[in-house]
Amino acid sequence: MGRRGTASGVSGISGKSQVLFAVVFTARYLDLFTNYISLYNTCMKVVYIACSFTTVWMIYSKFKATYDGNHDTFRVEFLVVPTAILAFLVNHDFTPLEILWTFSIYLESVAILPQLFMVSKTGEAETITSHYLFALGVYRTLYLFNWIWRYYFEGFFDLIAIVAGLVQTVLYCDFFYLYITKVLKGKKLSLPA
Repeated sequence: MGRRGTASGVSGISGKSQVLFAVVFTARYLDLFTNYISLYNTCMKVVYIACSFTTVWMIYSKFKATYDGNHDTFRVEFLVVPTAILAFLVNHDFTPLEILWTFSIYLESVAILPQLFMVSKTGEAETITSHYLFALGVYRTLYLFNWIWRYYFEGFFDLIAIVAGLVQTVLYCDFFYLYITKVLKGKKLSLPA
């Protein structure tokens, strides 16, 4: 089978989105060197960072032959620079780790854009790519329940995280609609021209 006919490799996956996720988790979890919470917390932070960089390495090295760099052309500087500036200007506490954490929250809210841009540029997505994007969207949507739980039971309310999460969830709305109306009915996800 050709590149389009197999689920192996990384065809349809945006390496640029994966690089952004690696930056997100690195910026967010740099506090593991200064703030010990528990062994579990430390291990999970290391796992997130390691998995993110392993994914990037696999896309650009191990599966380079199946990576579609011709369609992964989103200019990530249009995401990184504004989110860095915003994190510098709007944060909870003007300290280096807090600015990095805020930057990671802002950047994560838009890190999926290169992937969505790639899907829109090609006009379609393989079923496995569609499932992957749906899982990412559900992961972010579940944060809504976390915020409600924490507010109701702990009185905790983080406006930065909530607004960024809502932005990210809104970015997925069109994709969710197409996923439910096409992929779940056994059709390939294709975008209207």
